[in-house]
Amino acid sequence: MKRILLMALLGLCLLPSLRAQGGEVSIVIDKQKFTLTLYDANQQVIKVYPVAVAVNYGNKERRGDHKTPEGTFAINELLNAKGLTHDFGGSIGVVKNAYGPWFLRLNVPGYRDIGIHGTPFPESIGSRSTEGCIRMTNEDIVDLKSRVKLGTKVTILPDPVQQ
Repeated sequence: MKRILLMALLGLCLLPSLRAQGGEVSIVIDKQKFTLTLYDANQQVIKVYPVAVAVNYGNKERRGDHKTPEGTFAINELLNAKGLTHDFGGSIGVVKNAYGPWFLRLNVPGYRDIGIHGTPFPESIGSRSTEGCIRMTNEDIVDLKSRVKLGTKVTILPDPVQQ
């Protein structure tokens, strides 16, 4: 009887955190602050992660402009990215595991290759260093992937107006 009562009390203590995890989450990416904030269904902050964004300021206009798109999108694929390569050109060249363990593809109209992903370059986090994607540490992308699902809303805030 004491054991059943103890289990019931523990369950009541855990209910608020289980409710928050069970609801819809959303993401807001702030390109100025280099942050990705995960919100619960009640718009309470679950976690803030540091990120890297595109080299150039402004909204994505064309392929190769090295800008991160702005607006509201959804995750439309949770891609296991282990082993994928990317040619960074220059002195770096082709890098295996270029996207870390996960690539969370976004439904950006006109672009199939924009997403949130890991990196072999953790020192780049907190900077403008990508070709358009949102880059996280591999540890953080694993954590984020465990908290989102297909259809999760992702809002990317606009850059400040550049003179």
